[in-house]
Amino acid sequence: MGVRMDRKEIVGRLKQQISQKKPILGAGCSAGIIARCAEMGQADLIIVYSTGKTRMMGLPTSMITGTSNPITLDMVDELKNVVKNTPLIAGIEANDIFCLDLEASLKRFLDKGFSGAINFPTVGLYENLLEGGMALRRFTEAMAPGYGVKHWGWSREVEMIRILHQWEVFTMCYVFTPPDAVDMARAGADAICVHVGPSMGGLTGYAPGEDLDSLLNKAQAVMNAAREVNPEVICLIHGGPFYDPGSTRVVYEKTDAEGFVAASAVERIPVEKAVVTVCQDYKNLPMPRRENLP
Repeated sequence: MGVRMDRKEIVGRLKQQISQKKPILGAGCSAGIIARCAEMGQADLIIVYSTGKTRMMGLPTSMITGTSNPITLDMVDELKNVVKNTPLIAGIEANDIFCLDLEASLKRFLDKGFSGAINFPTVGLYENLLEGGMALRRFTEAMAPGYGVKHWGWSREVEMIRILHQWEVFTMCYVFTPPDAVDMARAGADAICVHVGPSMGGLTGYAPGEDLDSLLNKAQAVMNAAREVNPEVICLIHGGPFYDPGSTRVVYEKTDAEGFVAASAVERIPVEKAVVTVCQDYKNLPMPRRENLP
């Protein structure tokens, strides 16, 4: 179980789905039962995020105190035990201060059996949620000499994708702006995923942000920028107001996205609904009075 899959096979599978007019689904999974069910539901990619641990705790998606990469590495054995034929994609933090040798850091994930990688946690998320994000990016990148490395911050995430592409490992990446998409497409990313903000919906979802049309127009501009560099790049969307199949339908109506990456939308919100509903159903079962029993 959980055999590593090479890049060409993964890309070929995804392109086949696109040719059949079927949207690609990347499912964020932080527990064996979620991954097993996602595979049964025909998810194309199972993506393993350290931040998913807080979703499994009934809390908003956030970093558990600790170092992301070891948490993700510790999760894979549980998933490999039950996933049979779906590639496992590692959420890798490129800016890992506990493993400054980037190539050595990446090899840990390949040795563990992951078939691909995505840049997560990503500095791009914080930069684009804060005012003056690009100033923050320049500041972060200026830290590289202090760590004794060539790249830090966003540029190190781009370098991670470039290295993995050279190694013929499947890569996908979160991007937030057209320049981000250009960076990652040039680095050789097989798929770019436009992150449109933290997920809404469910018990611990985030508050809504900008209006839907504006959000989708921005996402389309990001995808267009990636395709100008590489017309073959696969374009996906994640997050924001798209938190279940119904709310995600509009993505395919108003953009040319080829799929969706669902984290909270797969492993948190459906579980919340299912458990609440089944408990209510149990409580609503009729219980006859004892004197009416035979």
